[in-house]
Amino acid sequence: MPASRFLFSALTPLLLALPGWANDPSWPGWRGAGRDNQVADFKLPGELPEKLEPIWRVEVGSGYATPVVAGERIYQHARQGGDEVLWCLELASGESVWRSTLPVDFTPGRGGEGHGRGPKSTPAIADGRVATLSITGLLAGWDADDGSLLWKRDFRERFEPAHPYWGTATSPLMADGRLFAHTGSCEDGALFCLDPATGEDVWVQDEHANCYSSPLIETVDGVRQFIELNHAGLSGIDLKTGEVLWTYAFPHRGNKQNTPTPVFHDGVFVIGGEDRGLRGLRPRRGDDGWSVELLWRHRDASLDMSSPVVNDGLVYGFSQFKLGQFFCLEPSTGKVVWTGEPRMGENAQFLSLPGHVLALTDRGELHVLRAGGGSTKVLRTYQVADSETWGAPALVDGSLLVKERDHLIRLRLPEP
Repeated sequence: MPASRFLFSALTPLLLALPGWANDPSWPGWRGAGRDNQVADFKLPGELPEKLEPIWRVEVGSGYATPVVAGERIYQHARQGGDEVLWCLELASGESVWRSTLPVDFTPGRGGEGHGRGPKSTPAIADGRVATLSITGLLAGWDADDGSLLWKRDFRERFEPAHPYWGTATSPLMADGRLFAHTGSCEDGALFCLDPATGEDVWVQDEHANCYSSPLIETVDGVRQFIELNHAGLSGIDLKTGEVLWTYAFPHRGNKQNTPTPVFHDGVFVIGGEDRGLRGLRPRRGDDGWSVELLWRHRDASLDMSSPVVNDGLVYGFSQFKLGQFFCLEPSTGKVVWTGEPRMGENAQFLSLPGHVLALTDRGELHVLRAGGGSTKVLRTYQVADSETWGAPALVDGSLLVKERDHLIRLRLPEP
């Protein structure tokens, strides 16, 4: 067994087979199946252990991509040397099934050197195919079974440069038998709807330039639509035609980038951007078309690179103010009902569970919050990684997948 991999218990195979554990775990892309980091079918116990033990830890390379899971396999996008690597690993053991590579040269600049050479985008998986988006905007389709390259699209043929200032970070999305990816730079870009089997265009919407935020699909005022925070602001887009239904202006200016994925609850979007505070928006469909109502705005908290979550009707997030601070607010009013301690780090990514919120900071610390609005409390803090954890975690089959600087770690969470 390689030194970088270790088991925490000989009982792991038995635990995996116990009734009640998911037989077909799935984490198909950025922020899970609903692109909202919600895990409704997993509850933490009343008493938490003093520490979390790893099931295994494997070296996969650098980068910020979240691992995606289909069945009993994990797909991890990372960098090793001059290549971007797509790994297929066994969920149970961390053993490699296959490894595929593409050469991707990238030199970070403009202050982004500390974030490495990527990749920063999380793959998407559906119908036996995996889509990856490189830090340079190279989109590729892979066979999930054997890792063979099905097709690739290099958008440098259309956009120069083919990525925003600090490299591509938006994650592709697969839905309805289609693949969606927004490529290009902060000055010029387009949203592509493609056939995931061939990589050929179905439609292209070139109204807005690119940014770092990743899209989602929501039903807004009865209409299911593609939602993205792009360079210009928040847009709702027709899934079948690419027509822009509505846009709320929230432009990326200079270094104040649009990065967080918005959250949606009870008809309200909560959005934020670096040093621009938070806003609550309600799009509506009327006889004269779509309109967007600004419900509230403030700078009591501000999102930089962290995407919030919804738990029991409240929004939990990580403010860039006060050198990193957890907060909870009401999405309909924007009222901040709770804030945590300051100086928590530069970034945090969340998972929403029944009654709890998990927050993984860039320091490798996992904070367990009892979600209670104004009475929210940090119950436990676990050191789950030895190096930086900028990537978002995934929760499958009662375990947490954490990507640290060069390794992927699987940790067993306590049973209810």
